[in-house]
Amino acid sequence: MPPGLEPLVLFRTMARSPHVFTKMFAGGLLDKGPLSLRQREIVIDRTTARLGCEYEWGVHVALFAEKVAFGPAEITAIVKGPADASCWTADEQALVALVDDLVDRRTIGERTWQSVSAHFDEAQILEAIALVGYYHTISFLCNGLALPLESYGARFPA
Repeated sequence: MPPGLEPLVLFRTMARSPHVFTKMFAGGLLDKGPLSLRQREIVIDRTTARLGCEYEWGVHVALFAEKVAFGPAEITAIVKGPADASCWTADEQALVALVDDLVDRRTIGERTWQSVSAHFDEAQILEAIALVGYYHTISFLCNGLALPLESYGARFPA
C-alpha cells in the first residue's frame, strides 16, 4: 500500500484464510507485465465496472487514474461508455472490447480478436485475458463478501 494507507479491507478480510490469501497474491498479476500500466488499468477498471464491483474499481481509480492520465471522460467511459468511445485510442478500444466480450460471452468474438491481434502480441493478449479472469474473481470476492467501500475510493459516476 502507498505510505499512509492501511491495508485494504479486501486484504485484511482475505488474510483470515492464509491459504486463499497466499494464492491470491501468488496469482495476482500485480507485478509489471507486457502491458503498460495504462493498458492494465483499462482492463482492470473495465472488468470491475462491468461486474458492478465499485469497491475494487474505486480503489484502482483512486490510486491509479492520475498515474495513467484518466480524466473525467475516461473514468465515465470505463464504466458506462461503449468500447469504441472517442476517449480511447484504437488499441485501447480493442482492450475494452476484449473485456466486454469476455464478461458478456465468456469468449472473444472474431471481430474483437482481429482488433486485439492487430495491436497486441501474444504475451500481451494472454496477460489481458488473465487480468479479466483474475479481476472477475476479485470482483466476486468483494461483491460476495459485501465489503464496505474504502473511504478514499472513487465512486461510480452517476
